[in-house]
Amino acid sequence: MEDPQVDALEPDDDVVDPDAGDADDVKQAARSGRSRKWVPALVLVTVAVAAGVVTWLLTTIFEHKQESAASFTEVVELTDTSYDPAVWGQNFPIQYEQYLKTAEDTDGDFIAVTPTADDPREYHTISRIESETRAQRMWRGYAFAVDYTEPRGHEWALADQRYTERTDERFNQPGTCLNCHASMPEVYDELGDGDREAGFHAMNAMSYDEAYEHASSSIACIDCHDPQTMELTITRPAFIDGIRKAKAAEGIEDYDVNRDATNQEMRTYVCAQCHVEYYFAGDSKTLTFPWDNGLTVYDAMDYYDEVGWTDFTHEESGAELLKAQHPDFETWSQGIHAANGVTCADCHMAYSRVGAAKVSNHQIMSPMASDETINASCLTCHHSTTEEMRDRVEGIQTRWQDSLNVSFTALDALITDISEADADGSATAEDLATARDYQRKAQFVIDYSFSENGRGFHAPAYSISILNQATDWARSGQLALRGVDVENGIGPAIPEQHLPDAGN
Repeated sequence: MEDPQVDALEPDDDVVDPDAGDADDVKQAARSGRSRKWVPALVLVTVAVAAGVVTWLLTTIFEHKQESAASFTEVVELTDTSYDPAVWGQNFPIQYEQYLKTAEDTDGDFIAVTPTADDPREYHTISRIESETRAQRMWRGYAFAVDYTEPRGHEWALADQRYTERTDERFNQPGTCLNCHASMPEVYDELGDGDREAGFHAMNAMSYDEAYEHASSSIACIDCHDPQTMELTITRPAFIDGIRKAKAAEGIEDYDVNRDATNQEMRTYVCAQCHVEYYFAGDSKTLTFPWDNGLTVYDAMDYYDEVGWTDFTHEESGAELLKAQHPDFETWSQGIHAANGVTCADCHMAYSRVGAAKVSNHQIMSPMASDETINASCLTCHHSTTEEMRDRVEGIQTRWQDSLNVSFTALDALITDISEADADGSATAEDLATARDYQRKAQFVIDYSFSENGRGFHAPAYSISILNQATDWARSGQLALRGVDVENGIGPAIPEQHLPDAGN
């Protein structure tokens, strides 16, 4: 009787003769038949698994595309009065978590201190006037000679300003100081009854202590983003006015930054609302950027001379001087990164991937903070290693520091010579006036580069060039005290054949 477990044999298969009595052959044929029976099932399972994997993959790709296309999930509605960054954080949890990390010590310069009733902070940073005593002397007669420390992250911008000695009553600081250290839309709205331009002017006219009472937080989301569209936006009237004048100096009339700037430009401009040179114009102490003539340090100096502006009189030399602030934007604008369209955010808020989302890092720190930040910022353009990039930046900043040292030495000697000549009568009034004017020019340039946060990196060649000029001015001032006529910036009799003719 035929075994029901054995499938029919294929024509080409060996035929088993049951009468031959070969039981082993019969068993082997049975096993072969059973194996072939499972082949279709195995194929079916494989096809099903493969189809499942492909379906999952396509679904995942579709979901990630949808996730990437959606800029955020709206949990709460944001409006022009959504001032609290924690509210924005409900819609943007990744960015908000990064934003909170601006409180961290990424530069390694926090110094633990004992809180007091007058200063409740638990940490300060390194004192720049203790590290560089020539800067302290440069500012004698001005508040910066009393207290000037390294900056911390945005989380500390308001607290560090409030508790610096520079905002003591003895210095009578105006409310204008608050413009760069607090979240301003709320302050402007409150003081201007919804009219931010009016609120800006009202705050400038207040004392610092009065203005501070209206501030609720440090830099926040609403300072840089439109709450309806999430697009970058300018909220500081001083920058709106300043960049309009700077563009006019380039021949571009009627420039409205919120209307005319590209998104890539905005990735610098929102930072430039604060990281700039400025002064307090007129009796109303209006925050003003000196950009009518352009964005170089010499353009600013010419502007101040034209309007007759002086920040303070030097305690020792009697020179009428300018105090530079933190001209990061202006210095960057003279460098290779600006020329190639690299923005502040490209380096200090580099993009990263969190799932399918492309996120600009809102911790906002130096790209040199870690190998990870170097990789996310520098190495997106530079075909190098993190170690090579560190060495490259170190070399740039070391050369800048060497040039700064030479300039500081010359300026310090000039201050000494003016003070002594004034005291002992060894120089004429005319020579003293000339030397003091050289101090004004040299000191502004040195201060400008020293107070700029890039330490020479934002525009390396430019930064060293202006320090060379400052050194020449300082040494010229010393010669003037000795009755020596000095000419500066004299070019060759015949311009170099392989160099551009700068008009010499």
